[in-house]
Amino acid sequence: MSLEIKNNHKTAFQQIFNLVAKDNKIDKKGLEELFHTIDYQVTEEQFNEMVAKIFNKKEQIGFEEFLKIFNLKLTDYTFNDVSNAFKLLAKDDDKYISLEKFLISSLQSHQVLHIDLIYNQIGPINASELGSALANCTNLSNLTLNLRGHKIGANSASGLISSLRHCIYLSNLTLNFFGNQIYAIGASDLGHALANCTSLSNLTLDLGHNRIGAIGASDLGSGLANCINISNLTLNLYNNKIRDQGTSELGFGLANCTNLSNLTLYLCCNKIGDQGTSGLGSGLANCTNLQNLTLNLKNNQIGDQGISILGSALANCTNLTNLTLYLGNNKIGDQGTSDLGYALANCTNLSNLALGLYRNQIGATGVSGLGLALANCTNLSNLKLDVARNQIGASGLGTALANYINLSNLKLYLCYNQIGPISASELGSALANCTNLSNLKLNLRENQINGSQKLKVKSKCHKSKRLVVFKIYFW
Repeated sequence: MSLEIKNNHKTAFQQIFNLVAKDNKIDKKGLEELFHTIDYQVTEEQFNEMVAKIFNKKEQIGFEEFLKIFNLKLTDYTFNDVSNAFKLLAKDDDKYISLEKFLISSLQSHQVLHIDLIYNQIGPINASELGSALANCTNLSNLTLNLRGHKIGANSASGLISSLRHCIYLSNLTLNFFGNQIYAIGASDLGHALANCTSLSNLTLDLGHNRIGAIGASDLGSGLANCINISNLTLNLYNNKIRDQGTSELGFGLANCTNLSNLTLYLCCNKIGDQGTSGLGSGLANCTNLQNLTLNLKNNQIGDQGISILGSALANCTNLTNLTLYLGNNKIGDQGTSDLGYALANCTNLSNLALGLYRNQIGATGVSGLGLALANCTNLSNLKLDVARNQIGASGLGTALANYINLSNLKLYLCYNQIGPISASELGSALANCTNLSNLKLNLRENQINGSQKLKVKSKCHKSKRLVVFKIYFW
């Protein structure tokens, strides 16, 4: 099955392709940045498979070659995964009002507004007009404003964002300023505006790729500290160089948001180290009403100390039922991994857990400690553990997994490690003892297991009586 790419779809796809293209071409890094832009989450394994099929040994590809992504047949994603990721780019929805209609409307009559100007290149003059109009919408309760990819700059963004301070009755706010070069001044003005919006209960901010820096993140955190009624928050600060200071200040702001039940933070590619992670953790420790948490900290500089303190903070969030932590491509070792596991063992209400720890410095001791500790989360039914590209050899992970009595769905990525036949065999035997396991995906590519040993592992897994879906990869 493939996606029927209509002309308006193709135009939208071309515009986002152009954001990362150089001379009408992108390389592998450009494809990764494009995925970040649309918030399309793939594992390293999935990404490498896409690259192999789309690039076909080329260093760069053009737009037409990029469109082949919709026709790929890959091992662990569906047609809907990709089409859903791109659906925002071709939005055609009657609930969205055009800028022209909005500017001539009765401004104070608006209570609900959806303005979608994605890639329309509105320019400084229209941005100023839009800001002036929004300042007069004093009765707004719901606002969605999409300005993704305009590059309107700091000055234009500042005036537009500052207008929101007049909308004091807002309870639902969605702002998409991805790739607009608003810098620190824009983020600071947004923080000051949010400080007036104390009625907010649902807030989504996409500020990715804006170079807001530590100062911008700090002021944004200060503004959020006033939004004490927020229950649902999604914040994307991808690739903004907020570093330790900005991350810590953001955490301090979140400490006041004690009514949060759903929180999603995208902080990848920000040069965050242990100090920033610790500050963020200190803030999250106050958010004891959290039920659903997604935290993306991949591609930073986090080590054992930072992840241990973050884990200790999450141990306070005992109401968590769904937790996703992306921590890939950091500097986390055995101690930090074990500490994280023992901290999460306090979250006994967890039913869905996804941990992305690929490309760190984790060995057998760390993954064994993690596995043993998580056995205390007896309500776990869905677990995804990605520890690919570490230094894992013989480990007790298999023995630990045998204690996961309620586990029904397991995805385990152990590729590109140092796992030998004995550990692989023990893993297979242990998985066979997970009596409630119905869906299993096991990736053991690029380890130290020969042909006959692979068959033995596969055979042992098949002994699990309730297994309905089983996928195992050795190559």
